[in-house]
Amino acid sequence: MKQPIQIAVLISGSGSNLQAIIDHQKQHPQDYEIALVISNKANAYGLIRAQNEHIPTKFIDHTLFDSRESFDQTLQQTIDKRQIDLIVLAGFMRILTPQFTQHFLGKMINIHPSLLPKYTGLNTHQRALEAGDTEHGLSIHFVTPELDSGPVILQAKVPITPQDTEKSLKEKVHQQEHLAYPLVIEWFAQGKLEFKDHQTWFEQTVLSKPQQLHDVISL
Repeated sequence: MKQPIQIAVLISGSGSNLQAIIDHQKQHPQDYEIALVISNKANAYGLIRAQNEHIPTKFIDHTLFDSRESFDQTLQQTIDKRQIDLIVLAGFMRILTPQFTQHFLGKMINIHPSLLPKYTGLNTHQRALEAGDTEHGLSIHFVTPELDSGPVILQAKVPITPQDTEKSLKEKVHQQEHLAYPLVIEWFAQGKLEFKDHQTWFEQTVLSKPQQLHDVISL
């Protein structure tokens, strides 16, 4: 019988996506196990979420390091000790160095609150509102050395209404994130998803465009 893959979740804040991943894992224990939760912030509530579920946690204070490279080296060593199969960035507010992303290439995914390639970086909800967009959403992608530029696996779209504020739009996107992220982890765990030749492959076929959550949520 195939063993569940081991994942590490990296956070910096409340860990609402981490909670969705934990809840999903309880229903799919044969697919993946959360082996480690790491935060660069001591007061990240996500650490408490993990500890409540008896998941090992680690706090690595980035302010104690003199460079991004030295922090990432410690982070890499911590992960390598655990024989992790997949790294899940869930609100980890650090720009990772090329050396780190190259080391884990094809084994690290990120969730970004926009329909990439639109709005890389921060303040995505406000930027979508200011641009007068009619839809917004999220993208889950493999992490490559270029910020928010790895091949996209899955997107989820939400409509923008005239009544929407930055807060309401963020809440809409969060609801979709909590459905989408566990699903992509499940795909990876089941061997349906891989990074090859700098492209996303799904069920042994190159994805020419991202999967859409509303098309696959019933699967």
